[in-house]
Amino acid sequence: MDIRRARATARSEIPRAWLDHAAEAGSVTWRLRIRMDDRPGILARVAIRLADLECNILGLSVLPVPGGVLDEIVVRPAVGLTRTQLVRAIREEDCECLGITDADVRELVDSSAASLAAASRAVADPAKSADSVREILEADLVTVVPAGEANPGRTEGGHRAVFPIGDDHALVARRLWAPFLQQELARAEALVGLLSVVEANVPGPVVVTCTDGAAVVLREGVPGDADAVLALHGRCSAATLFHRYHTGMHTVPRRWLHRLLVPPRGLSVVAVCGREVIALGQLIPKPFTDVAEISLLVEDAWQRNGLGTALLRRLAVLASARGCRELVAMSLPSGDGIRRTALRAGLSPASAPDETGQLRITL
Repeated sequence: MDIRRARATARSEIPRAWLDHAAEAGSVTWRLRIRMDDRPGILARVAIRLADLECNILGLSVLPVPGGVLDEIVVRPAVGLTRTQLVRAIREEDCECLGITDADVRELVDSSAASLAAASRAVADPAKSADSVREILEADLVTVVPAGEANPGRTEGGHRAVFPIGDDHALVARRLWAPFLQQELARAEALVGLLSVVEANVPGPVVVTCTDGAAVVLREGVPGDADAVLALHGRCSAATLFHRYHTGMHTVPRRWLHRLLVPPRGLSVVAVCGREVIALGQLIPKPFTDVAEISLLVEDAWQRNGLGTALLRRLAVLASARGCRELVAMSLPSGDGIRRTALRAGLSPASAPDETGQLRITL
């Protein structure tokens, strides 16, 4: 919402929804959002006016917005002072009160510390994610809804923000007393992103189930996997090795094994069933770009079983965690396997490889 719409909302809603509540009705601490021009002395004049009304300022935050600044001030009002009187005094200083809500002195902590504390609680107990987002946004309500019902463009009473979580759900935040600012939304998006990384268990192994019901562990490859990876190549057909390396070979030289498992600037992911490595994927980010090169090798006996799809999806998660926005994979002119695998993994591959033979996959 731009500041002009925020002003219109403030003018229409504040008198009807909030201004007629008196301090003695139970509110002893108020949170104000005051939009003012970014000029020297404006904040001082507002502070003096609040002092004249015997309001004790408990906290102050200055938030830059287009065309000025938005000051969030927490005050303890004088007994008998109404919100209508307070808003009128602020307007007399050529400022706009965009919202007033009840506050709690326990909320007067550093915003960074409060955000980290909320994130810690959500990581420790994912069921509290909605509560943590509500705290960060100071929202009235945050609910979890199916993704199809989130409807980010929907407008309703008050103000609304939507944060997708996973593929199937979204968090919907609502707040009546003031519009959401970009800084607040950025904090909430960062929290949701952190929870996604935690859920994906980026640094640790994950278990996937193949089409035939077999459970396979995907984990980062280490030098100790060299013998198992050599045996993997020995079980692969010449056609499978050709599609991976684009050259005729029946095995892989031992001197290649360390580079396959620990590629420069990148990593490998091995699929393990029992004691055998049955598939190998590589992720190598390109320097000074947000692009990473990937490659897959799946043992013949495990092909067409969903393992390649799971391996590519895992590489995409790891690439995203490293800040990559695009994957590239070498594809033979006659082969469409990597593109079909990307589609099954829920990714967005190009319709065909480019002139260099690289298939680009958008994350």
